[in-house]
Amino acid sequence: MSRNPETSPFSRPESSSEAVRLPFGFARDHQVLLDGARLIAGPHATAPGLIEARRRAGRRLELINEDQANFELALTRVYQAGAADTSEPELTFDLEETDRVAGHRDLLEEVEDAPVIEMVNQLLRRAVQAGASDLHVEPHEGGLRVRMRKDGFLQTLLDRKDVPVRRIVSRLKVMAGLDIAETRLPQDGRIPVRLGGRLIDTRVSTLPSNYGERIVLRILDRSTGLLPLDALGLKADQIALLERLSALPNGIILATGPTGSGKTTTLYSLLKLSNLHERNIVTVEDPIEYDLPSTSQTQINADIGMTFAAGLRATLRQDPDVILVGEIRDTETASVAAQAALTGHLVFSSLHANGSVGAITRLRDLGVDDFLIASTLRAVIAQRLLRRLCPACRRPHAPSVAEREHFVRHGVDVPEQVYSAGGCDGCNGSGYAGRVGIFEMFELDAALRDAVDRAASEAEMRTLALDPRETLIGQGLLQVRAGTTSLSETLRVVGDTA
Repeated sequence: MSRNPETSPFSRPESSSEAVRLPFGFARDHQVLLDGARLIAGPHATAPGLIEARRRAGRRLELINEDQANFELALTRVYQAGAADTSEPELTFDLEETDRVAGHRDLLEEVEDAPVIEMVNQLLRRAVQAGASDLHVEPHEGGLRVRMRKDGFLQTLLDRKDVPVRRIVSRLKVMAGLDIAETRLPQDGRIPVRLGGRLIDTRVSTLPSNYGERIVLRILDRSTGLLPLDALGLKADQIALLERLSALPNGIILATGPTGSGKTTTLYSLLKLSNLHERNIVTVEDPIEYDLPSTSQTQINADIGMTFAAGLRATLRQDPDVILVGEIRDTETASVAAQAALTGHLVFSSLHANGSVGAITRLRDLGVDDFLIASTLRAVIAQRLLRRLCPACRRPHAPSVAEREHFVRHGVDVPEQVYSAGGCDGCNGSGYAGRVGIFEMFELDAALRDAVDRAASEAEMRTLALDPRETLIGQGLLQVRAGTTSLSETLRVVGDTA
């Protein structure tokens, strides 16, 4: 039904000093967006929306028609910029919270809610806009501290004593669909929200502490998409190896590394290298971090018995060519994965191990026989993430004697100069901006298979599998030599081990 623009609820006059903007909900629902002198229209733009946008702008506008994906990107860009106020909200918590969350919430839409809700939304907004991977809500003796993990480091967003800690915790538990009356046991949930049209899936974990429940939120931005392999930090020869591995007809390919090192991103990139249209690709994950087209993705739910092993068994009855198992955690999953590889399936999975060769030892610990490892394992990738030096403030210097020794020890040419972190406004004084991956990978050849089959030691297998420059420390030193990161960052992440 048409709305008379003269009686529109958005007909408030705008001062010339204000940016001309439609309310977010109106712009999203009517698919019209004011962007300076441009009027961006989505594929389902309405006549009332176009009339109101032109009336509100009060000047001639250039009409730009966009498809749905580009319209949502523009919507996020315009309104996210307007919501980037990082000042702390006014803390006048005197309103009763009666709202109960159902379905997806949009964090750009709720600016008129009660102060507790507004504060929680603002903290989530700031974490998502900063590209944080986690948000920590930590009650302590002096009040409440909120920190976000960005580029692997925690940064404080809020640390105040004049906040209603229990009400903020309860708000998050309500959003996650958890029992707010239960404060003695850990709980897990999820908060599906949107930020300017972007779907953000937030995994919530609560843990009782002596000052109240501690909450950690894992932020999964599914709209970010996958980076090209070269953007991950992979070298040309490593990309060629991954392309060859993704075309294999059967076997197991493992990615190892600590939590947050990018294993899942690497495995997804391998899946994208596979022919998605000619091969049946099935995944079993916890959680599903990216949406892949032409792929059947299954979410693990251990509470009802849907474990990795159970999901993997079920996928074998779905006529798969390629299977992605989110993680090999136990003997049962490892055994089923090995049997799947033996029966002609290509299996990608992750495993917690300190290095690439350590994955073989870990499989042994899980009870997989040596002959089975030798016959099914095709390759192992170990990876870490190093913080990139901020290009605006990095400081060059000639390597000291001690720094030179690191390069010599691992067979890397000593550079004439290396860089250390500085600190500027652009990188928030940290000296670093973003991260880059380093990868240690090997493909099992005949000699290495023989060593695995006869239960050789990890040291012997490492000598057969890796050149010193191909180890994690060797790859890290090559990034130092290129000026991408600092030597101190490389040693912090991988140490100085061969």
